[in-house]
Amino acid sequence: MDKESDLIRGTIVFGLRTFGADPLPVQADLEYDPEDPYAVVVAYHSGGGTVRWMFGRDLLADGLLTPSGEGDVIISPADDTSIVIFALSAPDGCAVLEAPAQELAEFLDRTYDVVPAGSEPEWFDFDQEIGKLVTES
Repeated sequence: MDKESDLIRGTIVFGLRTFGADPLPVQADLEYDPEDPYAVVVAYHSGGGTVRWMFGRDLLADGLLTPSGEGDVIISPADDTSIVIFALSAPDGCAVLEAPAQELAEFLDRTYDVVPAGSEPEWFDFDQEIGKLVTES
């Protein structure tokens, strides 16, 4: 099977929280690659570009239930538990977005169907990842 067909993808409309206004819709493409079983990538489409964030699948799963993360990515359920809040910060700025918890959970369930929780080491090729680091240096 080719690598492209192994990817798990989903699209969710997030809401960009702005002061004093309703959240602005932001399309986001989620991607999970079993060859990188610990990570989830979210590509936010805004204006004329795309901003990609990569963070731990466990962080996303934990953030559905309880405030999780520190530093650049903090994910937590809102008071209305049907919404999950993403606080993202980078040197260029920060953003607070919200997303439907059910849609995030469904995406995560699809990733766990392919790579069950706890089986990530069986999917992770440590030697290949070290090789990438050596060739990029």
